[in-house]
Amino acid sequence: MPSSPTLVNQYACFDGTVGFYSHASTACNGEMKFAVYLPPQAQAEPVPVLYFLSGLTCTEENFMVKAGAQQFAAKHGLILVAPDTSPRQAGISGEADDWDFGTGAGFYVNATQEPWRSHYRMYSYVTEELPALIAEHFPAQPSRQGIFGHSMGGHGALVCALRQPDRYQSVSAFAPIAAPMRSPWGQKAFTNYLGADQETWKAYDASELVLATLRDRAAALKENRPILIDQGAADSFLDSQLMPHVFEQACAKVGQPLTLRMQQGYDHSYYFIATFIEDHIRHHAAALWQ
Repeated sequence: MPSSPTLVNQYACFDGTVGFYSHASTACNGEMKFAVYLPPQAQAEPVPVLYFLSGLTCTEENFMVKAGAQQFAAKHGLILVAPDTSPRQAGISGEADDWDFGTGAGFYVNATQEPWRSHYRMYSYVTEELPALIAEHFPAQPSRQGIFGHSMGGHGALVCALRQPDRYQSVSAFAPIAAPMRSPWGQKAFTNYLGADQETWKAYDASELVLATLRDRAAALKENRPILIDQGAADSFLDSQLMPHVFEQACAKVGQPLTLRMQQGYDHSYYFIATFIEDHIRHHAAALWQ
């Protein structure tokens, strides 16, 4: 059983509460932090839970502060959970030297290489430990879970949902790193966390996962889990790092329903996320409350 979370700060918000928590993580072998928005409906009964995975350099605070999601979560009766993006102060030499690797850049993988493997197990943290903690200590419905994210977190959300379709009833992403094996960000992270064997990388590449594993599960995913992706057409990382059209082509090959919306004039920022967050909350609510 996961350790009990410690409440650090709490704020009233749209008749619910935003809370920031810390706890001792077994998966990451140290302290981890996360944020939870409890909508007003959660005061009366358990409600579905929606996880948001943030991008490079972010913490558990960015989404809760910048996205404007709480008003829509309150409207639709969804708990929002936003974990930190990596372990911090793990005692690993050089862990905070780069903005796109190490601290703030866990990439939602289970590292297999030294010195990262003992702490950087964000995939297990997000898919196993944190949901168990939320189910134990918050009024959530564990059988009704969705996941979404931005950039590195969009990559993480797609990977988690594709690898564990029975756990997540809905998935979406903002500007995800959709083909990380082809992305400099992904190549740097995967080489250091997972090693030089690129076959092992495929387990954390959404475009590869669609092609390799969805053929057997396509019928179930077609019926229950359409994917929504919003991508800013003016995003400076679009062609060099994100490559959503690679994922689009992979989905088309296996018949995976995907709505990829190219939003003209929008970049990679939280201004972009805030503009379309209502659509994503509605997308998840439709699946989680059905």
